[in-house]
Amino acid sequence: MPQAANAGRKASIAKRFLPLAVLLGAIGTAFALGLHEHLSIDTLREHRAVLNAFVADNALLAGLAFIAVYALSTALSLPGGVILTVAGGFLFGVTFGVAYVLVAATLGATAVFLIARSALGSALRDRAGPFLQRMEEGFRENALSYLLVLRLIPLFPFFIVNLVPAFLGVSLRTYVFATFVGIIPGTVVFILAGAGLGSVFDQGGDFTVGSVLTPEIIAGLVGLSLLSLLPVAYKRFKAKRAA
Repeated sequence: MPQAANAGRKASIAKRFLPLAVLLGAIGTAFALGLHEHLSIDTLREHRAVLNAFVADNALLAGLAFIAVYALSTALSLPGGVILTVAGGFLFGVTFGVAYVLVAATLGATAVFLIARSALGSALRDRAGPFLQRMEEGFRENALSYLLVLRLIPLFPFFIVNLVPAFLGVSLRTYVFATFVGIIPGTVVFILAGAGLGSVFDQGGDFTVGSVLTPEIIAGLVGLSLLSLLPVAYKRFKAKRAA
């Protein structure tokens, strides 16, 4: 019986870690093949005519393919999310570009969150002890506000923000909502830039992320993040008054 129980426990652990192993293997393969090197403005410029023609002739298929590529790229943590967002505006315009990117980015981020939570979340919390538990309680109490700040201000890599909530016990509903809402401003900014990329190509100009993230845009994103922290500030103010 003990051997059977031990075998069952090992099988359960293997099953829990299998999705993570598959994801890590896929990430390693993608980087080894250099897939991330194709996510560039030069690629868009070089294949502009072919891509525009395909979208014009196969609007629905092109949209689904874009969502799939974007979600997979996000799940594999490939650098190039900004380029793909710009490509969304370039290929599909503002309305469809924003919609496609929001859906795709949220799907990819949620996949990483679920895999990390299933494979590592509980194990990490059990080993970390009281410190992580206190941090988890504080984060979870204001999870929506904190996640919105992390999504609104691009201080940390997107894949880091995908992983941390999984270790801090954030609910799936809160994570998905905060991800979808939090990436809206930045998505709109880069989609608008992408929508005007054709004229940049026509004039022989170059596109840089720095040309989009102007001080005014950054100030706007910081302002939105501060607004998302108002509920946290109000809770603390109310708690002090009650004390």
